[in-house]
Amino acid sequence: MTETATTTDSERIAAIQRQLKAKDFADAENLVMQWLAEQPNNADALYFKAVVERAMGMLDRALSTLKTLLQQDPLYSRALQEQGHCYRQQNNREQAIHYYQQATKQNPSLIASWSALATLYRELGNTQAAEQAAAQVQQLHDTPPPLKVVMDLTARGKLAKAETLCKRFMQVNPKHTEGMRLLADIAQRMGALDEASLLLDNALLLRPDSAKLQIDRIQLARKCQHYEDAQQRAKQLLASDPNNPQFLSIAAVEAMHMGDYETAVRHFDRVLAKLPEDVITLTGKGHALKTLGDVDSAIACYKAALSAAPQYGEAWHALANLKTYRFSADERQQMLELHGLETLEHNSRIFIEFALGKAFEDMGDYAHSFSYYALGNEHKHRQSLYNAERMHEDLQGQIDTCTPALFAQFAGAGCRAPDPIFIVGLPRAGSTLLEQILSSHSMVDGTLELPNVLSLAQRLRRYSENVGYPEVLSELTADDYRAFGEAYIEDTRVHRQGAPYFIDKMPNNFRHIGLIKLMLPNAKIIDARRHPLACCFSGFKQLFAEGQEFSYDLNDLGRYYRDYVMLMDHWQSVLPGDVLTVNNEDVIADLEGQVRRILDFCALPFEAACLRYWETDRAVKTPSSEQVRRPVSDSGQHQWQHYDPWLGPLRAALGEELVTQSEKYGI
Repeated sequence: MTETATTTDSERIAAIQRQLKAKDFADAENLVMQWLAEQPNNADALYFKAVVERAMGMLDRALSTLKTLLQQDPLYSRALQEQGHCYRQQNNREQAIHYYQQATKQNPSLIASWSALATLYRELGNTQAAEQAAAQVQQLHDTPPPLKVVMDLTARGKLAKAETLCKRFMQVNPKHTEGMRLLADIAQRMGALDEASLLLDNALLLRPDSAKLQIDRIQLARKCQHYEDAQQRAKQLLASDPNNPQFLSIAAVEAMHMGDYETAVRHFDRVLAKLPEDVITLTGKGHALKTLGDVDSAIACYKAALSAAPQYGEAWHALANLKTYRFSADERQQMLELHGLETLEHNSRIFIEFALGKAFEDMGDYAHSFSYYALGNEHKHRQSLYNAERMHEDLQGQIDTCTPALFAQFAGAGCRAPDPIFIVGLPRAGSTLLEQILSSHSMVDGTLELPNVLSLAQRLRRYSENVGYPEVLSELTADDYRAFGEAYIEDTRVHRQGAPYFIDKMPNNFRHIGLIKLMLPNAKIIDARRHPLACCFSGFKQLFAEGQEFSYDLNDLGRYYRDYVMLMDHWQSVLPGDVLTVNNEDVIADLEGQVRRILDFCALPFEAACLRYWETDRAVKTPSSEQVRRPVSDSGQHQWQHYDPWLGPLRAALGEELVTQSEKYGI
């Protein structure tokens, strides 16, 4: 095959596969090398280079190629499988099993990995693990070929192709419940949660006893923030098999999301009675105890997890994320040794990198601290699809659409309920402190970072084939906005304890203040603001669970903060008096003055309990949970200055005007 500038990757792959099938390895190698000459960093080309090298018996070269590829794309599942093949050919069973396990974790459709695991486990006498792997092989054999391709495409993030192929299969097989389940998975990954719910509900009508479908439906209900529904489904699942450890774990997770941490701990304890060294359960119990404020018991759980599995990075990070925990010299050395292991699982590596950043920060070794924070963020950034330019365009779209004319058009529309108090802003800007202060008031319930507004915005993106979001806001009706507002009040009721007002602390809601004020015109909105460099660097060193992908790169962080200020300035312009800006530095400098200012804005009478917010006994799930259980302090305000030598990209992205706000904030 003659390579041309117009040869597609698919054509190259097909040609290489033909040569491999014919055992013409030299020609296959030539095709790969031509591909790499044109695209040196192409992941697929590097993968096939390793495949050819293994086929030619050059195992060390193949492993070296795979190492290069996995440094570039650590979650490339077929590269992990190929490593398993190489180590298996070298008779290194332990390494082969490790990489086959990682491959199937990333891509459950890899039947070659499952088959190899079944054989290797059997050779080692691990009958139970061999049977479980063999069951996966049989399940994949029983899966129609088109759906196996759908599973593979979904695992590789090729959702549009997976959706097209799955819908084509379902047109011919409309009652195939596994097809429905896979299509629902694709839909929820694409943000079409209502569509995913409908698919799973229909599948459950056909197979109501399917545990797999029930579990997917529970997880989707949670993602939709239908926590009460998710918990009820989890209870029903557990009732079907009360001693099933998986069902107990699911029930524990749903209890946590309902704020019932005591029940969650009881469920976790029942699992641990059967599986005393299960690291996921130990860590989950630790999270529940931390949220309840029982920090010592939480630490004991995290350490028990690490005693059982030292490479379990999430437990190391959980200790660091307590903020008040200090690693010993031995623990720091252990993390360094683990970080040096080539076999360390990718996500565990990231967890440990952020934990090492915290460990060296506590020592005052800021150069090493920054290097590990930077490594962790670099690895997260490689996995991210975040695009700063696209985000800027989205926020500019809010400015272009949400004009004074739009708000005049819908004056008097929406649900008039005054209940919600939205606290918006950037993560690590002090919003948890403001929430703790307000939730200490007898008339205010603290809740969670509720994603209801974000979910509605996502629905509106698919509301019309011809008009996108936010442009669709001008196409909706007053009845639509009233319905949206009423649904928000009703859907969030499950998180309230009966007070007349409640807090929604989702930071990213700042992007949707226009939508909020159209559907809930009487809602109060507080903008939690913090010095740009302090806020951005605090976000950079925090490993967020999800939703803050801009935080993995200093340039992206600076641009995001700048765009945030741009949009907040717009809201202040078109909604004068409707948004209260509260600077974290001002709260620290004058707690009582700022508390009175916030309460006045919310039309709430002054209560002294708000000044002693740390005495309020409530579950706090954010990374600031330990900090808001202590009196106000400025100890964290200047932390970023220790890292200033490395913050050039952040300063440049923020721009001189924002950077010089240090004088305004007294820093």
